Formats: sequence, C-alpha cells, structure tokens
Amino acid sequence: MKRTNYFSIVVLSMVMVVANLSLVAAAQTAADHGGHGTTVSPAQKNQAVGVEKAGRKILYYKNPMGLPDTSPTPKKDGMGMDYTPVYEDEVSRGDGMVRVSLDKIQKIGVKTEVAALRSLARSIRAVGTVQVDERKLQVVTLKYEGWVEKLHANTTGQAVRKGQSLMEVYSPALVLAQQEYLAAAKAEQFLENADAETRSNAHGLAEGALMRLRNWDVSEDQLKRLRTTGQVGRTLSVHSPVSGIVLEKAVIQGMRVMPGEMLYRMADLTSVWVVADVFEQEAGSVHVGQSAEVTLKAMPGKTFAGKVSFIYPTLSAETRTVQVRIELANPDGLLRPALYATVHLASSNSASMVLAVPDSALLDSGSRQVVLVERGEGQFEPRPVKAGGKGDGYVEILEGLKEGEKVVVRANFLIDAEANLRSALGHFSH
Repeated sequence: MKRTNYFSIVVLSMVMVVANLSLVAAAQTAADHGGHGTTVSPAQKNQAVGVEKAGRKILYYKNPMGLPDTSPTPKKDGMGMDYTPVYEDEVSRGDGMVRVSLDKIQKIGVKTEVAALRSLARSIRAVGTVQVDERKLQVVTLKYEGWVEKLHANTTGQAVRKGQSLMEVYSPALVLAQQEYLAAAKAEQFLENADAETRSNAHGLAEGALMRLRNWDVSEDQLKRLRTTGQVGRTLSVHSPVSGIVLEKAVIQGMRVMPGEMLYRMADLTSVWVVADVFEQEAGSVHVGQSAEVTLKAMPGKTFAGKVSFIYPTLSAETRTVQVRIELANPDGLLRPALYATVHLASSNSASMVLAVPDSALLDSGSRQVVLVERGEGQFEPRPVKAGGKGDGYVEILEGLKEGEKVVVRANFLIDAEANLRSALGHFSH
C-alpha cells in the first residue's frame, strides 16, 4: 500500500513539471510572435486608454530596469514589473529639444537660473610652512684664532640684542695688535714737534694698527676704552651683529676657535615668510602684491594678513606646484619656523563683468561643454558652450549663451541622461 502511494506521488509530480514546461514554451512562442509572453491586466489597458483620452499619446513602453527592450503595448518584465510608458511629448522631434513631462520635472526637482553679468571673485587655497626670512639670517664667526674664555649666549633659542656680548675671547693676535696701536700712539705724541713728514708717518702707523682691530670686528666702545685708558685688554668681547634668536650654537666655553668657523646661527623673527605650494592650474591667477590670509593649526581661530611678495620661477616636477612667498609681521613671535599653514589667496576684478552661470549648470564631459537652456514648459535645449574661469560658485561662459537665458542648475544631469537613454532606446526600437 505504501509503495502504491509513493508511485502515485511521483507520477503526479512529473505531470506538473510537464505542464509548467508547456506553459513556458507557449509564453516563448507568444513572445516570438509579438505578444511578448505576458498577459496585460485590465488595469493596464484602462490606464493606457485614459492617457490617450487625456491628450497625451503613448508611443511605446520601455523596460523599467533600463534594458534595451520596448513594447508597443503594456506588458510586464520577468520580475513582474510594469513597463514604463514613453509619451509623444517626451521624445525629441528632430529639433534637438529634450522634452520632459511636467510631473517628472517636479519629481526630480528641476531648478533654473538666469545667465547674468557678474564679477567673479576667486579664492585659491594652498598649504605651506612658516620659514625664516632669509634676508635676516646671520652667522657669527671670528676673523682670528682664539680661545673662548667666557660664554654669555650659551643656549639655543636664546634671544639676543644687537651689540650684546656673546662671549669673551682671548687671542694673542688681538693682544699684539693692541700693543702695536698703543706704541704707535705714543710715538705720535712723542713726535708732536717733529717735521710734518715724521708726524704723518707716526700717525699712519697708529691708524693702521687701529684699522687692523676694526677689521677684526673689535667694537668702537672697546677701541675707545683702549685709547682712553692706554691699557691692553687680555680678552675682547664678541658682540651680536643683529637682534634675534639663536637658532644654532656650535661654540662651547673653553674651546679653541679658528677663523671662519661658525659659532652661532641666528635670525630676526620679527617678520617671517610663509612659503605656500600653489597647484599648476591655479598659478596663473596669483600675482605679486595679492592679498593673502594665513591660518595655522597651532592657533585655531586666528588669522594673519599678508601679501604675496615673490613667486618662485620654477615648478616642482613631483608635486606640480609653484611656490609662493608671503611676508608676515611677527612682532609677538607667535609664528614659529616650520609651522604648517593654510593660505587663502583672494583674487577679484570688480571692474570686469562677465557672463556667468552657476557651476552646477555646466555639463563637462572633457570633450564637450553643454548647458541645458529652458525653451518652454518641459522643453530644454542642449547648448554647446565655451567655459572660462570659475569663482564664487559660478563659471564664466565665453561663447554659446546670451544674457537673460535660463539654464538648468539642478537635475540637469538627470535630464541629459534621460535624453541619451531615449536616443539609445529609439535606435533599439527601430
């Protein structure tokens, strides 16, 4: 009994499979003969008739998933989705217009704006670093051999004033030069009543010894003390040539120093440079004297104002950028070398008015530049244009557009894509 039931179930299953295969074959046959293999619901027929009566003629139906398949009558795809009707007023009539139904315009949120004359202001953003003003760098060296007896500026980063004593140096050459000067000065006094030639020679010897000390950067205060007291100093002070910060210190107390050896490297930081990297395509909009605003991550909320003082003549092959120098006053010393900075360069030409549209209106594929011009309710003309510079969210239109014409600034990409899709579907339907 159990075997009979099992056999009956198997036979029934085979019958159902054969029936399904027959239905599939019938559907495929109907599709080959133009019926497209689906049954049109009464609701679809009523909808098509209602649209025809409303005055909008349906040309064909397109696949809802965007596949290249059309139908002259309502139908469903393999997933049960209704094909989308394409109306006569939505299809280009060979005049280049793109026609979109008003309800679709409302759904996709089409927005237009009038092309008008305006002054474009462009802001260029660049990144850079704070650097020392190269014109205010100073290296301290000696022009004679000596030994450091006492070091006054003994730490890196120490602030020094111009004329401040940096160290006391003992040098046999300095001692000998002082002695020569004193001897020549005494000889000049002793020969005060001699003939003119003798007095001139004695005076020349004294001035020569004094000039040798000046050439060794002995300060005038020390020379005055030497002339006044008539005593030879064992050590002489080395004074700072500028007011600034000690960036590097290579001297140690007690060491022997040689002529030309770098002892200090210092700089005046009351003004600094910000060297920014401007991209190659924006370098043409930068010029000397241009205003700049500088912000630093180290000081959020604080802005420093400066001007472009120099544009470097070379371009970096690695980064494709041009370096731009901006000079900033730094009286409080807040701008430290090597700080990262963000630079905003503002360029505007208020005297020049150009025809401009919002930059969102421009469809730029690389090979063509197009805007969609509104020519009536639901009618848009793809207009080739030639675009110029950009600024403040607008783009200059050099050719192809007139003042007062309305262009699509929102959902224009959807309209353009819809037009291209319809064109492709039209080719497939033919």
